[in-house]
Amino acid sequence: MKRDNQKTEWDLTPLFKNDNDSEMEIERGKIIKETNKFVKKWKNNKSYLDDSRILRQALDDYEKWNRFYGPGIKELYYFTYRNSQNQLDKKIRARLNQANDFTQKISNEMEFFYLSLGKISKEKQKQFLEQKDLKDYQHFLSRIFEKERYFLSEAEEKIINLKQATAFDNWVMMTEAFLSKEERVILDEDGKRRNKNFSEISALLGNNKKQVRDEAAKAFNEILKDNIEIAEHEINSVLQDKKVNDELRGFERPDSARHLSDDVTTKMVDALNEAVKSRFDISARFYKLKAKLAGVKKLKYHERMLEYGEINKKYTYEEALKLVLRSFNNLDKEFGEILEGFIKNKQIDVLPRKGKTGGAYCSNGLITQPTYILLNFTGKLNDVLTIAHEVGHGINSELTRKKENAINFGHSLAVAEVASTFMEGFVLDELLKTADDELRLKISIDRLGDAVSTIQRQIACYNFEKDLHQAFRKIGYLPKEEIGLIFQKNMKAYMGDAIEQSPGSENWWVYWGHIRSYFYVYTYASGLLIAKSLQKLIKEDIDFVKKVKNIFSIGLSDSPKEIFAKAGIDITQKQFWDKGLKEIDELLIETEKLAKKLKKI
Repeated sequence: MKRDNQKTEWDLTPLFKNDNDSEMEIERGKIIKETNKFVKKWKNNKSYLDDSRILRQALDDYEKWNRFYGPGIKELYYFTYRNSQNQLDKKIRARLNQANDFTQKISNEMEFFYLSLGKISKEKQKQFLEQKDLKDYQHFLSRIFEKERYFLSEAEEKIINLKQATAFDNWVMMTEAFLSKEERVILDEDGKRRNKNFSEISALLGNNKKQVRDEAAKAFNEILKDNIEIAEHEINSVLQDKKVNDELRGFERPDSARHLSDDVTTKMVDALNEAVKSRFDISARFYKLKAKLAGVKKLKYHERMLEYGEINKKYTYEEALKLVLRSFNNLDKEFGEILEGFIKNKQIDVLPRKGKTGGAYCSNGLITQPTYILLNFTGKLNDVLTIAHEVGHGINSELTRKKENAINFGHSLAVAEVASTFMEGFVLDELLKTADDELRLKISIDRLGDAVSTIQRQIACYNFEKDLHQAFRKIGYLPKEEIGLIFQKNMKAYMGDAIEQSPGSENWWVYWGHIRSYFYVYTYASGLLIAKSLQKLIKEDIDFVKKVKNIFSIGLSDSPKEIFAKAGIDITQKQFWDKGLKEIDELLIETEKLAKKLKKI
């Protein structure tokens, strides 16, 4: 694919002109000045703990600080993006570390305010949550009151913040950097041998040409094996860090902190987990169908991603954007306008290249700073869907930016993954409009593959994490072989007997970055199942999109439970998750029938 850097790489100048922009020092000076101003005004003045009018003034000041300054987020995000563009540049890594240090120091200066709010008496808490003049900050306060019992002293909180880089961030970035610089000469789709980076090799694992995918798998496994010793030390270090933090705060379960952070109950996540585990038969049957379509009894581990059929057409980036835009505009013109704004302002970094981080993400800093999207677009159908997915996150951010204050800008992960999978689903529907039976079968297989990867696979990963943390806390150190056994046990549970646990697959946890985010993956499953409910409601009544837009604009001003309750969805009940899983089951049955009709099985 021909690269046009003017169109396909980020324009980060809305943050800073370049890596050595003199504005960075000026920006730091402003942040220090405004932080000191806030600290001087409120650190020794605790009247806001008893008077709602004074509390409103303090919160308004805190909102203004978060809107324009924050703890050095502008510089931190700038170098985070630069590091994503080139993980091999040590100068950028050094500047990122410096920015992170500055952010941690400023965060520590402001730590007192958050901790002080947690000390408001129970009687006053109830009064404040009922005050009309505190309505804009009501949920922010209620979350602090809920978290208060896990707070440490101000000095201890500062220590935890300061050790974050050395105890966690640097370890994780090290593994990512080692993987990103790996390259191998392997067979490409066109039959020629080319030098491929780790991200490009990953993209070939599901290729429908056996030699191509097998060579990619061999190279992929070699890279993981070459880095396994490093990853073993890295994962044990971050597991130890998590254990220490949980013990200090008094969390009973390794996943409890995640649930509290996401503003959801453990009961809700457990209900989702049990519902999905009880339907691992869906993923097992799906892989059995894929094996039949491939003409084999079992697929090798890497072949679970095997593409069925061929879409000869490779999408150019421009074609992919047109397709996504058409789908978005059919739902609501504002969705399309937001995407066009991202394109016009060069907020999307599109193509893979050496040193660039793999995968895709959507990210933003303060409410006054741009949203940026990272892709690794190679022209496949899945890459088209990835655009929809990440821009869905971006739409979520832009709608929230318009409606909420700076304190409420952001999203619980339980909500964020809904917007992304929601938009992705409608792009698939757009593709199906003109599909014949053969293409419909291809898209149905892809859709099922996405559902299984998003729901069953992510819940299997969630349970792998649970087992991993529990085993570490029991044993004290996990050798790579033990980690591999725990990983394979959980992968086999959702894959069933139609997928071989092939040699080398025991190391695939090495590159799975999500497990370093601690129990984050359940949100993919919950997001897709909730998104499917919203899609169904819109298909029944297009005006329901107004409620969906409201859901996407609420930000952190309410809990996920209440946000979805307003749309008639109760995420606390196992029965709700069962309904979504039944839809996946019905799609699988229809796909099996279509495959038989076309005499493919």
